[in-house]
Amino acid sequence: MNKNLGTLKILPVMNNLALVALPTASFLKSLSNADSEVGVSEIDAALSDTAAFCEHYQVDLARTVNCIVIKASRGDKNWYAACIVFGNARADVNGLIRRHLGARKASFAPMDEATTLTGMEYGGITPVGLPTDWPILIDKAVADSAEVVIGSGLRKSKLIVSGKFLAHLPNAVVLDHLGAIETN
Repeated sequence: MNKNLGTLKILPVMNNLALVALPTASFLKSLSNADSEVGVSEIDAALSDTAAFCEHYQVDLARTVNCIVIKASRGDKNWYAACIVFGNARADVNGLIRRHLGARKASFAPMDEATTLTGMEYGGITPVGLPTDWPILIDKAVADSAEVVIGSGLRKSKLIVSGKFLAHLPNAVVLDHLGAIETN
């Protein structure tokens, strides 16, 4: 893993667990190789949103990944999933995601539900440490990436991981064309 990406200073995550959300830290502690697989970088929380982050820290938008919490439903049953797409992509919520989840309806989860259920801050939610029964849908292009930047569960930092690391998370499913790259 690089020691720097853009202007980010990448630190070993296990020596800096105070920079990540509690569920993220708990999951990372369960791994034997977290420091070789995961880096963390402290950032200005006000610059956590993708566009502002990329501009300020000089990180290519195509190297950033968003974790989107989806609320799915069929009849009286509701459940949640996470979708992992590049920062310059739009998740196919009403097509591929809805069909893959077997849902009649799929939409972005309300902010209060997403933060309560994950134990993470809105705008910093990460698939690392999500509830164990949630499916994690990952765009194949993300899974094939050598190094990406994703939330840490808190707005004040970012994780640096490989797509392979994300693809090996519990309940991860890699799907082709999960996110459509936006060109505007």
